[in-house]
Amino acid sequence: MPEPVALKRTLTLPLLTFYGLGTILGAGIYVLVGEVAGLAGMHAPLAFAVAAVVAAFTAFSYAELAARHPFSAAEAVYVQEGFGRRGLSMLVGALVLFAALASAAALANGFAGYLRLFVGVPSWSAILFVLLALGALAAWGIHESARVAAAATLIEIGGLLLVVAVSGEGLLALPARLNELVPPAQTEAWQGIFLAAFVAFFAFIGFEDMSNVAEEVIEPERTMPRAIFLALAVSTALYLLVALAAVLTLSRDELAGHAAPLALMYEKATGREPVLIGVIALFAVTNGALVLLIRAARVLHGMSVQGWLPAAFGRVHPARRTPLLATASVTFATLVLALALPLALLAKATSAAILIVFALINLALLRIRRRAPAPPGVRSYPPAVPLTGFVLSLLLLVVQLTEPGD
Repeated sequence: MPEPVALKRTLTLPLLTFYGLGTILGAGIYVLVGEVAGLAGMHAPLAFAVAAVVAAFTAFSYAELAARHPFSAAEAVYVQEGFGRRGLSMLVGALVLFAALASAAALANGFAGYLRLFVGVPSWSAILFVLLALGALAAWGIHESARVAAAATLIEIGGLLLVVAVSGEGLLALPARLNELVPPAQTEAWQGIFLAAFVAFFAFIGFEDMSNVAEEVIEPERTMPRAIFLALAVSTALYLLVALAAVLTLSRDELAGHAAPLALMYEKATGREPVLIGVIALFAVTNGALVLLIRAARVLHGMSVQGWLPAAFGRVHPARRTPLLATASVTFATLVLALALPLALLAKATSAAILIVFALINLALLRIRRRAPAPPGVRSYPPAVPLTGFVLSLLLLVVQLTEPGD
C-alpha cells in the first residue's frame, strides 16, 4: 500500500509572517474599527490595546506549543496532549473550525461592503464570487496561496499607512486632545471599553492561524515562534495608529457601524472619492478570507489524520499537495454562514469561540509542562504567562456574556 501524500514544507519565516499578518490585518481594522468606535468612542484605541494584551499572553503559549507540536489541527492536538480527552479535543477542533468559518464569512461580508463603493451588485453575488475564487486558489497550492497572501499583505499595510498619512491633521491635534483619550473612572465608561475590546479582539485573531500550517513550515521549531511574535507586534502597532487617526478624524456617530470605515476616513481627510483605499480594502479582506479558508481546511485535514473525522478529509492531492475535499467543504460552509448572518454577529461569535479555545490552550500548556520539559531548542516561558492568558481570556468572555440585553 503506498504511503499517504504529506503536506509540503515550503513556508519560510517571511512567508509565514505575512501569512499571519494577512489574516490579522484583514480581519480587523479594515472592517471593524467603526464597530469598536461605536462602542468605545474616543477610547477605541484603548479598547484595541486591551485586546492586544489579552492576545499577547496567549501568543506566548502558542509560540511554545507550536514549536513542541508542529501539526495541523494544532489546537485540538495541544488539548489532546494536555488533557488526553478525545471528546474535549474534538470540541476544541470544532470551535476552531467554526471560528475560522465565521471569521471568513465576516470578511466576505466586508468585501461586499467595500465593493459597493464601486459597483451596485447585490451582496450575495459578491460573496459568492469571492468565496468561490478564494476556494479555488486555496486548493491550488499552499506556496502559491502564501505568495499571494504576502503580496496582498504588503498592499494592506500600505493602505493603513496611507490612511494614517492623510489623517495627519487629526493626529497633529493629539497633544491638545490627549485628555479625551483617557477614560473616566465611572463603571459605564469602562464597560463600554471592555465590550469594545471584545469586538476588537476579533481584529487580533489570526496569529493562532499560523500554527495550523506548521506541517508546511520549514524548521517549525524556530520559525513558528518568531513569525507569531512578529505578526502580532506589527499588527498591534498599525491598529493603534489607525484607531487614533479614526477617533481624531471622525465622530463616534460617523464611525459607528459604517460598512467601509477606512474609506470614510480617507474621504473626510482628503475630500476625494475613496477609490484607492476602497481597492486596497478589497485586497485586505480578500486576503484575510483566503488565509482563513486555508486554516479551516487544515483543521479538517489534521482532525482526519488524528482519526477524529472521516479519512476522506485527510487525503492530499498528489500533485497540488493540498486537501481538496477539506478545502471544498470549508468553502461551502463559509458561503452558507456569510449569506445567513450579519457581520457584527459573525465577529462576536468568532471572538467568543476563540476566547474559549485560548483559555483551554493556556491550561493545556500548563499540564503539558508538568509532564515534560521543553525539548532542546524550544523556549519555555514562566508559568505566570499561560496562567495570565487563561484568566484574561475568561474575563473578556465574561464581559461579553454579561452585556446588558444579551
